[in-house]
Amino acid sequence: MSRIGRKPIAVPDAVQVGISNGTIEVKGPKGTLSYSVPRKITVEHDQELKCLVLKRESNDRTSRAMHGLARALVNNMVTGVTDGFTKELEVVGVGYSAKVQGKKLSVTVGYTNPVEFDIPEGVSVADPKTTNVSMPGIGSVPVTLISISGSDRQVVGQFAATVRSCRPPEPYKGKGIRYRGEEVRRKAGKAMAGGD
Repeated sequence: MSRIGRKPIAVPDAVQVGISNGTIEVKGPKGTLSYSVPRKITVEHDQELKCLVLKRESNDRTSRAMHGLARALVNNMVTGVTDGFTKELEVVGVGYSAKVQGKKLSVTVGYTNPVEFDIPEGVSVADPKTTNVSMPGIGSVPVTLISISGSDRQVVGQFAATVRSCRPPEPYKGKGIRYRGEEVRRKAGKAMAGGD
């Protein structure tokens, strides 16, 4: 991971960086994020080259691993406050749908009642749109697209994973909640035995 750790992080003009007592704070158009850097890692802000450089004190295995991890997390913070992160989910199935009501995401996926999720702070969910999509082996199926976006990659990814976990895609008909572009491995149903 040390090769990743050594790569400088470009800081755009719209982003302000503050470093104090081992905590780095990044402020940009999409919000503010902060991160406590591990003790053996130091962060230097090069004002002239407009970049952040992370350095490690020692060369032991833990420090090398933390070096790469810290660099990746700080890079995600800079990307998050400038461009943000988006995860898209597809709700596939007849009668399956999703809607946003205030700070709650309500998903109807074949249970007696809709499943409700509290949308975390700093995360926004676009109003879900439903379209009919032709799927191999099934035919035309209604698909509802949920778009989750925010500045913190970890929070966006965790919320998307939580929503998906309430009804993961099943392998026979492909119904359920999947990431957009996720390939669901399909299984053939039981074949009837032909008696002579």
